[in-house]
Amino acid sequence: MTEREYNSSVDQHAKALFRFIFKSLNVREDAENIVQDTFESLWINRDKVEYEKCKSWIFTTAYRKMIDGIRREKKMTEMPEYYQEKGREASQPDLKSIVSQAMEKLPEIQKSVIMLRDYEGYDYAEIGNITGLNESQVKVYIFRARQTLKNYLVSLENII
Repeated sequence: MTEREYNSSVDQHAKALFRFIFKSLNVREDAENIVQDTFESLWINRDKVEYEKCKSWIFTTAYRKMIDGIRREKKMTEMPEYYQEKGREASQPDLKSIVSQAMEKLPEIQKSVIMLRDYEGYDYAEIGNITGLNESQVKVYIFRARQTLKNYLVSLENII
């Protein structure tokens, strides 16, 4: 693609591309940034993009940039104010004590099989011999214990 063809594609497609992105995002600044980034990418890749196919390339690239931005925003969440200490950042919780608290929530049999499996490294058959359970019961107890631990640990109130 030549410089003249690039300029022509910007003139022809910039408004339609902006409308497409803006209708999806409803945020003018973000739409403008995506359009700008898209045309910057087109300029960088102008040797690889044929002029006849540039419209398709532009819209595909802009769409992908828009989706990447949406995903990035979903991952970034702000911590609510009541979890932050005034005047300084919240201190990091003690992970060992949190895991110990979570383990205390488990029934004794689940705590035992988790300790044997994850801390001591025994396989399911050995845990069955130690606890007097069959192998499938061991697997069920481990699964349930891990679910309980996961639910406890992902709960923000328990960590902070």
